[in-house]
Amino acid sequence: MSRIGKKPIAIPAGIEVSVNGTIIDVKKGNKTTSVETHGRVSVEIADNNVVLGKVGEEKESAAFWGTYRALLSNAIDGLNTGFQKSLEINGVGYRAAVKGKVLELQLGYSHPINFEIAEGLEITVEKNLIHVKGADKQQVGQAAAIIRGYRKPEPYKGKGVKYTDEHIVRKAGKTAK
Repeated sequence: MSRIGKKPIAIPAGIEVSVNGTIIDVKKGNKTTSVETHGRVSVEIADNNVVLGKVGEEKESAAFWGTYRALLSNAIDGLNTGFQKSLEINGVGYRAAVKGKVLELQLGYSHPINFEIAEGLEITVEKNLIHVKGADKQQVGQAAAIIRGYRKPEPYKGKGVKYTDEHIVRKAGKTAK
C-alpha cells in the first residue's frame, strides 16, 4: 500500500485546484498546469487540501495512487515556488552565454553548441554557473541533463559540465618511473 498516496496535499494561498473529469488543473495567476490521471485515482478537494484515493484493490492501483499524488504535489510546488537545477562549467575556454531564447555553449569543440530554451524555462548564466529554473520539475531536470550531456565531466582533470552538488571521482594519471 502506498504511504505517499495517503498524505493529503495542502493547497497554498493563491493557488486554485479544480477537477475536470480525469484532469486536475492547477492554476496560479495566468499560469496553468494539468495532471492527467486517466481515471486511475479518485480526487477530492476539501478543507484546502487535495486527497487522492485508490480505484480498485490491485497492486498496480496502489502504485498509480502514489505516482499521481507525487505528480500533483510537484505541479503545486512548481507553481508556488518553482524548481531549479544549477550546473557548473570547468575547463579552459569553456563558457556559456544566453542570447535571446538560445543558450550558446563553448565546450572545447570546433563549433559552439546552441541549446534552444523551451517555453516555460528560464536559463541564466553567471561566470561559470548555469541556472535552469521553471515550474515543471521534469522539464527542468531534462533540460539540465541535456546540457550536462554535451560535455560530461571527465575523471582526470574534472573538465566538463557537472551539477553543482555532484562529486566527481578523480583518477590518478600515469606515473613516471
